[in-house]
Amino acid sequence: MNRLKKGDEVVVITGRDKGKRGTIINILAKENKLVIEGINTVKKHVKANPNAGDRGGIIIKSIPIQAANVMLYNPSTQKGSRIGIRVLEDGRKVRYFKSTNEVVDIQV
Repeated sequence: MNRLKKGDEVVVITGRDKGKRGTIINILAKENKLVIEGINTVKKHVKANPNAGDRGGIIIKSIPIQAANVMLYNPSTQKGSRIGIRVLEDGRKVRYFKSTNEVVDIQV
């Protein structure tokens, strides 16, 4: 069971975007990296392609960031929190915040 999942809201803890929050768009499991909406953005110059109908110009896109540089956002404490995995009595695995022992979600 992964600690971070697509759609989770995370807080960046290191780097130039430290303190910013965003939602996970994509997970690159092999490289242990995440693409987060609005975080680690770069400007890319794109050449026009009339055959495909693409206009040229400068686009802003998010590039991957290391998974170790983010923490899951805990709405009750308004901060990032470490995540643990616990097995319930009925055998289900759940993610929980280690700081408050609150369950994040329940998996089947």
